[in-house]
Amino acid sequence: MERDLNILVVEDAAPIANQYRYFLKYLKGNICLAATGAEAVSWVESHKPDLVLLDLKLPDIDGQEVLGQIKQHHEDAIVIITTGHGSVDVAVDMMRMGADDFLEKPVSADRLRTTVNNHLDRASLKTQLNTLKASCNREQFHGFIGKSMVMQTVYRIIDCAAASQASIFITGESGTGKEVCAEAIHSQSPRRDNPFIAINCAAIPKDLMESEIFGHIKGAFTGASSERKGAAQLADGGTLFLDEVCEMDTELQKKLLRFLQTGRFHRVGSSQEQQVDVRILCATNREPLTEVQQGRFREDLYYRLHVVPVHLPPLRERGSDIVAIARELLVKYAHEDGKTFQQFSEEVESILRRYPWPGNVRELQNVIRNIVVLNNGDTVLPEHLPAPLNGSVDRPAQRCADITPIQTINPGQALEEPLIRPLAEVEKNVIEQAIAHCEGNIQKAANLLEVSPSTIYRKKQSWDEAAG
Repeated sequence: MERDLNILVVEDAAPIANQYRYFLKYLKGNICLAATGAEAVSWVESHKPDLVLLDLKLPDIDGQEVLGQIKQHHEDAIVIITTGHGSVDVAVDMMRMGADDFLEKPVSADRLRTTVNNHLDRASLKTQLNTLKASCNREQFHGFIGKSMVMQTVYRIIDCAAASQASIFITGESGTGKEVCAEAIHSQSPRRDNPFIAINCAAIPKDLMESEIFGHIKGAFTGASSERKGAAQLADGGTLFLDEVCEMDTELQKKLLRFLQTGRFHRVGSSQEQQVDVRILCATNREPLTEVQQGRFREDLYYRLHVVPVHLPPLRERGSDIVAIARELLVKYAHEDGKTFQQFSEEVESILRRYPWPGNVRELQNVIRNIVVLNNGDTVLPEHLPAPLNGSVDRPAQRCADITPIQTINPGQALEEPLIRPLAEVEKNVIEQAIAHCEGNIQKAANLLEVSPSTIYRKKQSWDEAAG
């Protein structure tokens, strides 16, 4: 035990009590003396003892009653009975009541110290074992759900790395929870009470990225009508999370490298140098070393960021976690939408486990939300599953009154206008409708379409160039 111990000596003979205190003075802690059972009971009601030496014969209360009070308040306290010759049978009975050991008087220093050390060592091992078991069987960890071995490894890495100042590079497929991981690291770190600022490098045009990270002054560029703090300054004292960092422009990567090395930067348009204290976490759904080899990511920046790697496994490799996450989401979404869903049928659970989940947890969230919104009941059945999980399950032709049936083409039917249009035209219409639906928010539109925001930006740029 690393902390100071609380030790209580219950002995009515003052010379013997002082002798015990002298024998145990090598222990790091506080040694208190109680001459009566009433004093002992009063003390244990307001203190948490680690070790109690309890005399069997006390002037006011029987030692058995004091033992009962100690165990009632502090079950894990080590209690060693001290007894005179002829009372050994009673001491053995007290061990059946919860005492840990007994010593027959007179008690020598060596005998007392050996007994106490043995029990303190055993208590320490028990504590370590319980801690280890708890760390290996966590079913939830911050925003994560799941107890698979691959996730237990992730939890342990977060536990170990959170307290340091080292940069952490999180990798994993899209939808595996990289931002959840970054937030967990921040929540475990000494910076937990300071800001956590996240920037998605794929969702912001490269011309605005430097301003987003470092800020700008008024008039720095067209549209800069006022001074603006960047993410680095907003995260001062806390954590800055750069998601999809491999999407960052190579010129900006140079400035990011200097910022990581010095903590200093210039706002766009300013000659005044700023300095902040931030911890950098970054993530990507690409293979970062491949990006380095292909010249899209600076090698020196890669080695500066890639200090502690954390890889999040895809959902398909997490076994029973799939159903556990689905159950949690089902109850949550049902509560939010006023539905009664509580569980999945066995057949549905089997389908959920077999499906490869290319979109990972994000896809699972969308599937469960779809089920809850479009169906009713207490149990999710196979016919409730959306495509592609429904397979050959027969589904109702129409579950909501506002769903427009798909027009069918009869053989030989003459069409006034073609139903089949070029794929590029269909894609453009779908993207433009999504952007309009989201009132111009590219990030929200990308989430609905299940694509990267950078994909939408590239498409828009190509359309603008073609129009120009």
